[in-house]
Amino acid sequence: MGSPTIRDVAERAGVSKSLVSLVLRGSGGVRPEKREAVLAAVEALGYRPNAAARSLSERRTRTVGVLLNDLRNPWFVDLLDGLNTRLYDNGLHMLLADGHLNRRLGEDLTRTFTELRVDGLIAVGTLQDPQALRTAAGLVPTVVAGTREPVLPGVDIVANDDEHGARLATEHLIGLGHRRIAHIAGRGAVGALRRRSFEATMREHGLAGTAVVEQGDLTEEGGYRAAVRLLSRPQRPTAVFAVNDMTCVGALSAAEECGLQVPRDLSLVGYDNTSLSRLRHLWLTTVDNASHDVGRRAAQRLLDRIEEPDRPGEVDLATPFLEVRGTTGPPPGT
Repeated sequence: MGSPTIRDVAERAGVSKSLVSLVLRGSGGVRPEKREAVLAAVEALGYRPNAAARSLSERRTRTVGVLLNDLRNPWFVDLLDGLNTRLYDNGLHMLLADGHLNRRLGEDLTRTFTELRVDGLIAVGTLQDPQALRTAAGLVPTVVAGTREPVLPGVDIVANDDEHGARLATEHLIGLGHRRIAHIAGRGAVGALRRRSFEATMREHGLAGTAVVEQGDLTEEGGYRAAVRLLSRPQRPTAVFAVNDMTCVGALSAAEECGLQVPRDLSLVGYDNTSLSRLRHLWLTTVDNASHDVGRRAAQRLLDRIEEPDRPGEVDLATPFLEVRGTTGPPPGT
């Protein structure tokens, strides 16, 4: 015996196939007793709608393409959780693609998503080819999450307030008594915002002369190399604010190799509050960038844009907070 069909459901419930379709789509205007009869028949027969057939009839695939900057970054996990929960609650499913792999293979994954006729597209993190995203945004509703770029017409941006988060990290170190504070910076719009906020906060506290910036690349290796350069200076910093947790882990390794104890000799602050920062042997003080909330908001923005595709794009910022753990303390000698 084959799988039950919509005709079987209609016959068991004593209604038409079109009424069964209305009930399955959650449409209004169906009398309660008819709706209950259809749902009872669906349950009794174990009927499951044919997704392909439903997509053809509705002209929707009920899928959302999610293009990640790099799947190796643990920061994306919480964001994806918030994103997927909100989409799933609205009957949509994620299709994931890795922008890092995209660059290696030379493929345009945004084009792949549009060819699959996804209902919407969410770009997570800074992508290398904004032009490809611009093209895709002209074809399907699009939202950018977790970064501030690219700024495109009719595309919403959902991120955390990077300037506020960087201020929290810097003022935490200043409040502990640190004066020689360094920042390991990142690239892209997010990196620029966090660096600018660090420098502005140091300047406001009269510490511009002792503020030092080393360029990183958002990776552990980049954080390690930048920290080695900082710790090799004649006047080494007593505290480092790293642009993200991966960078901070690299700085922690560099401190240990230099014979420094964290936080007795050097305080460290990361950014993102990833699963790495919560590992007991790392236990990083870090800025929680509200990634789950960013994911949830990005999903809602996409749902709104699917319903109203022509409205102007907006910027939606979630508020970060500081998570104080074991890598920060007063400067040495105090």
